[in-house]
Amino acid sequence: MIRTRTRLVVIQVLVASLLALLAVRLWQVQVVRGAEFVEAATETRTRDVVVPAVRGQILDSAGRPLVRNRTRLVVSVDRTSLNRMEGNGREVLQRLAAVLDRKPSELRMRIRACGPGVTRPCWPGSPYQPIPIDDDVTTREALQILERQEEFPGVTAEVQAVREYPGNSAGAQVLGYLQPITQEEMERRDGFKAVFSGVDLVGRDGLEAVYDKELRGVPGLRRVQVDRLGKVIGVERQVQPTPGDTLITSIDARVQAVTEKALAEAMKSAPSADGAAGVVLDVRTGRVVALASAPTYNPAVWTGGISEPEYQRLLSGKAGRPLVSRAIKGEFAPGSTFKISSVSAMLRDGYPLHGHYDCPGSFMVGSRPFNNFHGIGMGTLTLHTALVKSCDTIFYRAAYEQWLRDGGLRPRGKTKEPMAVMARAFGFGRPTGIDLPGESAGRIPDREWKKQLWDATKTENCRRAKSGYPEVARSSPSRAAFLKQLAYENCLEGYQWRPGDAANFSIGQGDVLVTPLQLAAAYSALVGDGKLRSPRIGWALVRPDGTMVKEIKVPVVGKLPLSQAERSYIRGALSEVASDGTAAGAFGGFPMDKVRVGGKTGTAEVYGKNDTSWFASFAPAQKPRFVIVVMVSQGGMGGQTAAPAARKIYEGIYGIAPQDGQGKGKPVRAALPDHRPATRLPMIERDGTVAR
Repeated sequence: MIRTRTRLVVIQVLVASLLALLAVRLWQVQVVRGAEFVEAATETRTRDVVVPAVRGQILDSAGRPLVRNRTRLVVSVDRTSLNRMEGNGREVLQRLAAVLDRKPSELRMRIRACGPGVTRPCWPGSPYQPIPIDDDVTTREALQILERQEEFPGVTAEVQAVREYPGNSAGAQVLGYLQPITQEEMERRDGFKAVFSGVDLVGRDGLEAVYDKELRGVPGLRRVQVDRLGKVIGVERQVQPTPGDTLITSIDARVQAVTEKALAEAMKSAPSADGAAGVVLDVRTGRVVALASAPTYNPAVWTGGISEPEYQRLLSGKAGRPLVSRAIKGEFAPGSTFKISSVSAMLRDGYPLHGHYDCPGSFMVGSRPFNNFHGIGMGTLTLHTALVKSCDTIFYRAAYEQWLRDGGLRPRGKTKEPMAVMARAFGFGRPTGIDLPGESAGRIPDREWKKQLWDATKTENCRRAKSGYPEVARSSPSRAAFLKQLAYENCLEGYQWRPGDAANFSIGQGDVLVTPLQLAAAYSALVGDGKLRSPRIGWALVRPDGTMVKEIKVPVVGKLPLSQAERSYIRGALSEVASDGTAAGAFGGFPMDKVRVGGKTGTAEVYGKNDTSWFASFAPAQKPRFVIVVMVSQGGMGGQTAAPAARKIYEGIYGIAPQDGQGKGKPVRAALPDHRPATRLPMIERDGTVAR
């Protein structure tokens, strides 16, 4: 009996202890850590979904869309979720392929990570974001996925905005393109990870890259309730995204189309041409009216993932590297178009503006003759006529005399180098600062540059001076012998700025390189108010309802060291080139009484290739409003290829009928009916439409 009671007491104490322990534990769970467990429990049934903002449009100066959005049903796959499944989600992809009428292997290729040795299609973005595998599915296909979510874990179908390009390939290099954000970029860009929606794309080139932050907008947030399969069963809280700003540009879509067409026709007219560029600037504001490069491509190829053959074509030298903008990245010898800088250097160095100068067919620079075009002498000329007729020997003589005054091969103290100093005052040798990425600086060689080049190449030149060029000798012994002798000279004296270097510089040859945009900016300063501007394409950023956010100003970055009288004199000379000078053949029959065009042709020699064809121009000559520069690589003479292309652009802008062989032509609609670029921003209504 006593033993039984003892056992009951023990059991009662044990039960009481357990109840006390349970009570303490309940108190800890509910009181001490209650908030923590409530939050944890809430997290297991809610998900925070970042809602991407609609990317802003890019409009031309009249409000016409250059880039706009179009909604599509997009199917995306979460690769991380698939990889957690048995067989890496093989069965899910098979079912999905059947719904989308695709091959499972094709879907697998689209979700694999891009990398060395991986051909496209592949995924170049972050591995932690949904990967779009079809951006144009039907409503029926999307419903099959959404209604049978248990069969398609990790697969979503939703409406998304994708980029559309109304002008197709027009201005492709200017507009740029979009690509998925990479994990490295997410980690590198401060604050980006917090607002990254998982489906956002970022600008990779052009305006899309420069104005990416403004165009992208601010994503929203949606907190949703989900079941055990991850299916949304309710929305707890929602913050609407803020759409991206609309970028209004100074580009005129019609002038852009005219420029693109003129370049394409110029390349067809010159069978050896391998590239071309066209720039149209507003002289008074420094804004870009058109900027074109050929060959070009349609940026829509990036939408939905690019194929490997198309991707390789964009990078191919054989296809002309369509991704590269020759207008801002291409560096070419400018030929005689560069003489505006050289004649300005002569004036600043004391040569009389109204003086008379001998133009022989050949001039001895040191011990070597430098010839005029075809060795033709023109007698005694003014600087005015020297520019109109493009006499080279006047500039050779001036450059040689300046070289001698600087001490020749043995310079004394600080050299003046008037030609190089003036070229830099015109903006050559440095980027213009345009609001596009990857702009080239060009090259203005001088004595210091020659020394730096020698330091960098001396070892290789000395080695080649001994070993020669056996790889060249197999096909061209004479060429190999020439290169070996050149290497020997450069090994010993490559640091010297020779008289031939100075002479070639004066006519835009030798080591001088410029971009078409640099040349356009220089001419704009010369024929305008003398101020050198950094061109801009972006004009303003506005909210979708038309509210102004920011007007993008055009910076003044310099002033030409020329008087107004000197600039007027040079402009007056250039005003006769298209009517009586080297471009007269290209402008035969053009109505100069209505629109007088001025300019300068350029024919730049390139070793082993055909000449680079240039025409730098402006109109109307009396009060210039447009500067148009056309360059055709391997296009031949400036008056034969580039100048006719520029004429077609002027005809398009002013609505001048192209003439046939009998001097007649059909009326055409002017790309700019007022014969001037837009002076006021287009009005954007509250509903996002443009007031007409």
